[in-house]
Amino acid sequence: MTPAARLSAAIEVIGTILAERRPAADVLKDWGRSHRFAGSGDRAALASLVYDTLRRRASAAWIMGERVGEESPRGLVLGMLKVARGLDVEAIAALCDGGRFAPAPLSKAEHQRLSQANLDDAPAPVRGDYPEWLDAPLAAVFGDARAEEGAALAERAPLDLRVNSLKGDVEKASELIAHLAPTPGAWSPLALRIALEADGKAPPLTSEPAYLKGLVEIQDEGSQIAAILAAPPRGGQVLDLCAGGGGKTLELAALMDGAGQLYAYDDDLRRLAPIHERVQRAGAHNVQVRSPRGKADVLEDLAGRMDLVLVDAPCTGTGTWRRNPDAKWRMRPGALAERVKEQAAILDAAAHYVKPGGRLAYVTCSLLDEENVDQVRGFLARHPGFRVVPPAEAALALGERGITLRAAALERPEGLLLTPRRTGTDGFFISLMVRADQAG
Repeated sequence: MTPAARLSAAIEVIGTILAERRPAADVLKDWGRSHRFAGSGDRAALASLVYDTLRRRASAAWIMGERVGEESPRGLVLGMLKVARGLDVEAIAALCDGGRFAPAPLSKAEHQRLSQANLDDAPAPVRGDYPEWLDAPLAAVFGDARAEEGAALAERAPLDLRVNSLKGDVEKASELIAHLAPTPGAWSPLALRIALEADGKAPPLTSEPAYLKGLVEIQDEGSQIAAILAAPPRGGQVLDLCAGGGGKTLELAALMDGAGQLYAYDDDLRRLAPIHERVQRAGAHNVQVRSPRGKADVLEDLAGRMDLVLVDAPCTGTGTWRRNPDAKWRMRPGALAERVKEQAAILDAAAHYVKPGGRLAYVTCSLLDEENVDQVRGFLARHPGFRVVPPAEAALALGERGITLRAAALERPEGLLLTPRRTGTDGFFISLMVRADQAG
């Protein structure tokens, strides 16, 4: 496919996404099935165009004189070429020459917008590329910097790896993937970062021997930090209550040096399914997976026994917009309210398993106070036997890196908030609490 043909395909796919409100990945998959002539390079380039358009949907629409919710697929893609790809009007016009499989030539109005329009007078939701209804919640967290925080969330995410210390060290992993030019993480001593190609395409990491042998796992550096700050005790008893596919479970197991007992649970059997193969590949022999079994309480024997309970809570995922750009446009206020109720219930349940002197780590990939500091405050009001571990104390788990992390992150009395703009990671909130009494 020519670049112009790929552009036409991107306009078609964006049109389907807007009309049917379906996840971009599903629409792209369907497009690939119905266009078998497109090779892997074409599909990757198309996906990059589509995701870049979704990342910059509000600003692309503004450039073309349109509004989110009323915009045209063509306008969005053309606007994206200017705000995300940095193309000038002549370069865009060359792609839209009206030839076979190419978009129609630019209209006079399109040419004028692409030549003259800018974001200088755009409101914060446009400059930050996020839904208008989230402006007040984001302003409550970031104030006048919310547009800059949103813009950082509209960039492409890097490819971060975590070195599995049960299988080797960072030096060994770096040697095995030297051809990918990895660089050390800024905060996590276990992190390696790999630069993406110009079109955003990532290397086939899951086919690398280092991955297949369990030496490295794909995990954002922010997620790695969350597990490190939780500080699972070597030889202790740890419960990962919302384990999902097991990303943090595997890191906790490695941080415990394979000693003690780590229980992994999730109330959704489908989310938990990948963990079994991943545990085996990682050599995490101290992990015991507890799968839900109807109404049976499969965690009853753990009550009041855990040195650490990690709650990686279900959330709106506002901190992961770099990786899921279409999710921010499908998100609705009702989803936030539902998540807040769910998080409070999970935190209350988690308290039941923490022993006196034990810790409860609360983690979200959200930027919103409703899901972060407000949840911690509400939990402490309901459970006065718990207290927050000051972020300065929690950061000691990272040594000297913890000092610089605190300076970069947004520190609140309840915990640390990491963001792409501040820490170069996905957005993560991390709060650590300790139980001092006998009551749940």
